[in-house]
Amino acid sequence: MSQSYPILFSEYKLGSLTLKNRIVMAPMTRSRAIGNLPNDLMANYYSKRAEAGLLITEGVAPSPDGLGYARIPGLFNDGQVKAWKKITDAVHANGGRIFVQLMHTGRISHPLNLPDEGVVRGVSAIAAATTQMYTDQEGLQSLPVPEEIATAQIPALIDEFVQSAKYAIEAGFDGVELHGANGYLLDQFLNSASNHRTDKYGGSPENRNRFVLEVVTAVANAIGKDKTGIRLSPYGAFNDMHADENTEQQYIQLAAALNEIGIVYIHIVDHATMGAPAVPLSVKDGIRHAFGSTVILSGGYDAPRAEAELEEGRGELVAFGRPFISNPDLVKRIALHAELAQPDFGTFYTPGEKGYTDYPILDKQLQAN
Repeated sequence: MSQSYPILFSEYKLGSLTLKNRIVMAPMTRSRAIGNLPNDLMANYYSKRAEAGLLITEGVAPSPDGLGYARIPGLFNDGQVKAWKKITDAVHANGGRIFVQLMHTGRISHPLNLPDEGVVRGVSAIAAATTQMYTDQEGLQSLPVPEEIATAQIPALIDEFVQSAKYAIEAGFDGVELHGANGYLLDQFLNSASNHRTDKYGGSPENRNRFVLEVVTAVANAIGKDKTGIRLSPYGAFNDMHADENTEQQYIQLAAALNEIGIVYIHIVDHATMGAPAVPLSVKDGIRHAFGSTVILSGGYDAPRAEAELEEGRGELVAFGRPFISNPDLVKRIALHAELAQPDFGTFYTPGEKGYTDYPILDKQLQAN
């Protein structure tokens, strides 16, 4: 245990799991899954970071329509289950715990990044005008107007999340995080900028919360509420999202409903340190009070700030993102107050091991001191 960060390095009970520390590796797209299939390179990447209390994978598509980005992994067929099993086995062999983040990209997609059976679908037929999408075939492309998801198609869409969650447990994951943040499909239902529906899934904040709550309920019923979490980004602006006058109350109502379902955590995104609008403290506190269970804090944290906010009771766990990219041994470096290696931004989303599995580990002699 680090004497400087006693809370950060303390054990934490998350559902039926005992986490060895409060450090979470945040989900981060890395685009190394050639053919949308997890691989040995990814097993190396995740298992090296198993000293974190909890690992959350990059966004993983629950269906062909949800793939969106180039080279992101899926979890919707038997081959992907077998491939992910190698990764979860590697993480568990190193003493780690790992949740998969299920991310349906919705309208944040391009046909060139989808398999032949994939279709760009959205909550409403509205393109994300301020966002472009990289494709391996033709570079950056503007996003198309998505095909609006019909009301009659929603039960099948929910079933895709449920089946993917079941696959996750079959693949050896300790749980599932539903990606309800950053402008992807679940967030597209929540946000009035992307949701112009006139059925029971649009209009009022209660209606816009409905799809998310139906997905969460179905997944929790299928795999267990203690294995189900969700990531949310109130006031997030990524992927052409916008807050409105109802945002604060909407998310507090959502948190209260998630508490009734009984899921294991809410993961709150606040990317103010990266230039996004800050999430007001009243919103964070309102979500925390309404939910009444584990909150993961996320957004540009370093160890001193993480320890301070844990001590203040702002949350129970803290997610670290980019520092984990360039520091596979981030947990040891924090404990030793060692200098952090800086990431190479140019290799965040490129294929291959460069900028992925080739970052240095601290000198073993330093670790022993």
